[in-house]
Amino acid sequence: MTVSIKKVGVIGSGQMGNGIAHVAALAGFDVVLNDVSADRLKSAMATINGNLSRQVVKKIITEDARKKALDRIVSTETMDGLADCDLVIETAVEKEEIKRRIFHDLCAVLKPEAIVASNTSSISITRLAASTDSRVLVETGLSKPNSCPGNAVVVIFCNCR
Repeated sequence: MTVSIKKVGVIGSGQMGNGIAHVAALAGFDVVLNDVSADRLKSAMATINGNLSRQVVKKIITEDARKKALDRIVSTETMDGLADCDLVIETAVEKEEIKRRIFHDLCAVLKPEAIVASNTSSISITRLAASTDSRVLVETGLSKPNSCPGNAVVVIFCNCR
């Protein structure tokens, strides 16, 4: 089965979450940014706009690219808002019980072929995968020490029940 990724969901709008949303939107993906707090989502969008604006000033991107990237990002406070995403990356707080609940609730609304990923830096990806509905869980490795976009690590685990 081949999955074409067109829409990326990001759970958690903190530093990692808004950074991933920024890069994905700039790369041309539609992005759904999710958080339980409307205030955090508003703050994340302001941060993304500020970072994109800084890239315009430095002539890294054009003003048109900034506007298009912002137009590609929508926000939601519910898991249902992520239902049609092809890839969802979790960047929530490093608390296992919270991440496990997120994956449980997320898998209930996602289409079967959607890929789920975690940006965990310290929690066993195998234990997190046990919270899914037998789908593949990808560990991005973006928050590991000494990692950077050019050195991203991807580890794939399957919860095969």
